Amino acid sequence: MPHISFPTDKMLARVEDGIGWMTYNNPARHNAMSLEMWQAAPIILDAFQADPEVRVVVVTGAGSKAFVSGADISEFGEKRTTPEARAIYDDASSVAARAWTAVEKPIIAMIQGFCIGGGLLTALSTDIRIAAEGSQFGVPAARLGLGYGYGGVEKLNALVGPAWTAEILFSARRLSAAEALHIGLVNRVVPVDALESTVRELAAQMAANAPLTIRACKAALHEIHRDATRRDTGRVATMVEACFLSEDYLEGQKAFLEKRSPQFHGR
Repeated sequence: MPHISFPTDKMLARVEDGIGWMTYNNPARHNAMSLEMWQAAPIILDAFQADPEVRVVVVTGAGSKAFVSGADISEFGEKRTTPEARAIYDDASSVAARAWTAVEKPIIAMIQGFCIGGGLLTALSTDIRIAAEGSQFGVPAARLGLGYGYGGVEKLNALVGPAWTAEILFSARRLSAAEALHIGLVNRVVPVDALESTVRELAAQMAANAPLTIRACKAALHEIHRDATRRDTGRVATMVEACFLSEDYLEGQKAFLEKRSPQFHGR
């Protein structure tokens, strides 16, 4: 991956074996998300999307205490109080949201510890969430008196349904990893010492698969979440047809007949 400049040292990015790793790097504050971290995330995501070497993206938090513990409350007085300051913060959030949506590659959240507020919203922006035992999930907005935007409510509702969304938002309580698994908030809960190996194994499986097929499947999933009157199913159909016309499709058949692992190149 070519060098990219971030507005903060509290975000890290690297590429290993076809996997792009994005790390929220503020363990001293449980990876609480500052404005500059919000601004850095889309820069990293755009770089991963543009890099043909990146097949899968993994998002995680530094240290063992938190994925992301929420927004950095120490900034609220300066950066989330006046209408002008809130507009800057909200714009950064909107840019980040668009960047998450623009990534056509699988995104896995590797969660250990606190996944709270903006951290949960970040996890909801990924495709797959793998959590370590002992992790905690919640949205404390109702305890802080701040507004929780429509986009966050929509994402949460799409995943766990209106009843659990209501309980999570109205109570502002923290859910255990077991509860999160029960309601479908996460895909799996694994022992702490198995978290990274589980994520690496899953990411490697995805990275070895046909990129065009995965891209078409992710596009279909994206359209499913849109209003039925606005779905671009024609785009998905075009992407599916491109799979059948690709070199990778021929390689997949050949590898099957030769009883070997296919080597896909995304074309």
